Amino acid sequence: MAPPPPASMPLQQRLMHLAQTLQFGWFVGHLTLLFCSLRYSLSYLTFNYYSRWARFSYRTAFVAAAATYGIVVYKAYRARSRQGARQQPGALALLGDENVQYLLMALVWLFGRQIPLALLPFTVYSVFHVATYTRANLIPTFQPPQQAPAGSASPGGRPATKSSPLADTIGHFVKEYYDASMTLVASLEIFLWFRVLGSAIIFTKGSWILLVIYTVFVRSRYSQSSFVQGAIGQGVARVDALVANQSTPPVARQGWETAKRLGRQAVDATDINRYTGAKGQQVPKKAQ
Repeated sequence: MAPPPPASMPLQQRLMHLAQTLQFGWFVGHLTLLFCSLRYSLSYLTFNYYSRWARFSYRTAFVAAAATYGIVVYKAYRARSRQGARQQPGALALLGDENVQYLLMALVWLFGRQIPLALLPFTVYSVFHVATYTRANLIPTFQPPQQAPAGSASPGGRPATKSSPLADTIGHFVKEYYDASMTLVASLEIFLWFRVLGSAIIFTKGSWILLVIYTVFVRSRYSQSSFVQGAIGQGVARVDALVANQSTPPVARQGWETAKRLGRQAVDATDINRYTGAKGQQVPKKAQ
């Protein structure tokens, strides 16, 4: 994330400098997504989720989501070009980028039918992105860090600065709730898969195509995110505990074991590293 404008500049120039960056457009996109999600949630709670305002809020939220992830993908492309990369990543490598994946899914939800649950993972991400940008850029722009009292210095010998209490509070919030929120996002994405599966079972128009697309997305998230792996592991453990109950019919136990076996086979069969010869490393990543 780019640093805030120099404190020596007047406030108006600092704001202009900030507003002219792509990062500011990224922030506005996430902020727009939050406002639209809030507006849509109000319509949903009042059972007006197909009203004009509800439809507008839902579509605009995903337009904002596509814009924010598009900015991140573009910045990554531009950074590689500036570094003199002779060859840009191929299609497979691009599809392996989780920001590209979220960009594509935002477009899928944008042009598909309304599924309120699809908004929630993007909304949680936006809460933390808006908070981080506010702490790192907006607050220092309006209130540049001040010199700490005489006699205090940083370990490097540079004069220490006094941070804003609001920035410290936001930083504490992000640090305290980040892992729990990413686990929540993983759980929401898994629940959303079952929601899409339910639509496919009753043959809702276009639901089988959506199920295939979203299954590929969830499989990719499983290979990239330790949070998704943990959420699935916890879900499997809970079902195991229920099935282990003596009152559970043998047919249910056998069905669950069959489902787990088929699931493991599907995961192994769709492991791209088996076909590329690459050594996969499970590294938790954060979508931008």
